Amino acid sequence: MPNYWLMKTEPNTFSFDDLKKSPKKTTCWEGVRNYQARNLMRDEIKKGDNVLFYHSNADPPAVVGTAKVVKEAYPDVFQFDPKSKYFDAKAKPEEPRWLMVDIRYDKPFVHPVSLPELREDPRLADMALLRKGNRLSIQPVTPAEWKRILKLGGLASR
Repeated sequence: MPNYWLMKTEPNTFSFDDLKKSPKKTTCWEGVRNYQARNLMRDEIKKGDNVLFYHSNADPPAVVGTAKVVKEAYPDVFQFDPKSKYFDAKAKPEEPRWLMVDIRYDKPFVHPVSLPELREDPRLADMALLRKGNRLSIQPVTPAEWKRILKLGGLASR
């Protein structure tokens, strides 16, 4: 049984349209520098899992579509590159500190589901995204939340 996740990105850095235009509509989800999010990738995110693609720092922030995990956690190569903004001097190839997964574009929403819409829906009141102080770039989503957000976005539940 696949799990469900929400992955946040700033659309001016990497958008859902950028994912669609990527080779094979696939990209690595690099640059995660939070241990809790890293541990989710390492321990829980599996190939075949479903992803809600969320544009943060947008007006308004919104879930804009879905993606699939196509490759499980592996070392984030950017941690070893001194020219990368994701470089980590303490990371060593024999002991990587940071991981990434690969995701593939799936379906765009008919209408993006904005943060205010998510907040207004009582069925989503316990969603991790809506909890105060929760700023993780990767968050779990329950099957019920997944179904509800797909419906709000105009996609039939899958």
